[in-house]
Amino acid sequence: MENKKKVAFYTLGCKLNFSETSTIARNIQEEGFERVGFEEVADMYVINTCSVTENADKQFKQIVKKAMKLNDKAFVAAVGCYAQLKPEELAAVDGVDLVLGATEKFNITDYINDLTKNDMGEVHSCEIEDADFYVGSYSIGDRTRAFLKVQDGCDYKCTYCTIPLARGISRSDTMEGVLKNAKEISEKGIKEIVLTGVNIGDYGKGEFGNKKHEHTFLDLVTELDKVEGIERLRISSIEPNLLKNETIDLVSKSRAFVPHFHIPLQSGSNDILKKMKRRYLRELYVDRVAKIREVMPHACIGVDVIVGFPGETDEHFLETYHFLNDLDISYLHVFTYSERDNTEAAEMDGVVPMNVRSKRSKMLRGLSVKKRRSFYEKQIGTNRTVLFESENKEGYIHGFTENYVKVKTPWNPELVNTLHDIHLTKIDEDGAVRFDFINT
Repeated sequence: MENKKKVAFYTLGCKLNFSETSTIARNIQEEGFERVGFEEVADMYVINTCSVTENADKQFKQIVKKAMKLNDKAFVAAVGCYAQLKPEELAAVDGVDLVLGATEKFNITDYINDLTKNDMGEVHSCEIEDADFYVGSYSIGDRTRAFLKVQDGCDYKCTYCTIPLARGISRSDTMEGVLKNAKEISEKGIKEIVLTGVNIGDYGKGEFGNKKHEHTFLDLVTELDKVEGIERLRISSIEPNLLKNETIDLVSKSRAFVPHFHIPLQSGSNDILKKMKRRYLRELYVDRVAKIREVMPHACIGVDVIVGFPGETDEHFLETYHFLNDLDISYLHVFTYSERDNTEAAEMDGVVPMNVRSKRSKMLRGLSVKKRRSFYEKQIGTNRTVLFESENKEGYIHGFTENYVKVKTPWNPELVNTLHDIHLTKIDEDGAVRFDFINT
């Protein structure tokens, strides 16, 4: 019996990348490779790249170095968003043998016949216009939850974003495809599915490879709610203008969808929203939060916000700060604006100095801590359901309630990947919530 060749994966960036890495890994394993951890010696290392932050570029070089240290004869392939945007740059990194763009990454097995190291990285990347077909994927990283990709690409033209250049036009999986993947996941004993995509509220577009479509995001959540065996469904992130009242109502009455929304805002100033070419104004955002609170007072609402966008004055920033401070939300994801090539924003005047960007970012991160604390305090004394994770962290097991409150209790391996009714009692020093089991 010959030794199987070993392959290891490293994923940078979003949940969508994690789901795609899993699918690529399954394809390579079907070719007879054995999957190992990235810290192990392997014959081939595959790095799924991200283009959203400046750091992703630096990280890439460090990860290649790490792989070369483990085995300097290993074959190194780069795939994903950064590989599509700057293939030549990645190919020039010492040790990289193959760079695959948006359409080629799912055919990686066609390019890895002999795994001989190349003097210079070989690039296969398409014109992004060719990225118009859909490849379904899902990831099963830990046993507790899976990321299920339902949509890819984006038709929006936000001035700071490279995603449309990296992933192409908005397109979706067919309804049958999504339901089939959801059933496969539920059969593996996974309790929670997180729906992911680049712009999932746009689901339906491109179901037939063109803009015609039969289904909408509302149809998708309606059908998924009926899939047996899935205890929990979570919507990862949805644009405020695409989050409709009907969807919010469905989630509030749903069997499996949890009361947790993550809604990008990006700025609390209408001037800046217009410069960003976002498709809504702050008034719509207020309306979405009010609607969620009306039907699900206990829902968790997360917000993405960008600080230091060109032209953001102190007044604009304070407008955002006060807007968020007054809004009944649960936590923030704060991004410091970074210039990206080939975006409109990179050419704009009014560049905000780096030290100001980081000061603003710090202020909003502080606000996020306050918001999360206040959200948790409101949950004390209520009954919730927890799904436990699989890790032993310093003698404790953690889990998340349906409305995304992080809870902890002394480690007990039997709790892993199980759901329990609990009564929330108090917030611990580390910010996690303690609870009592409700014996039913």
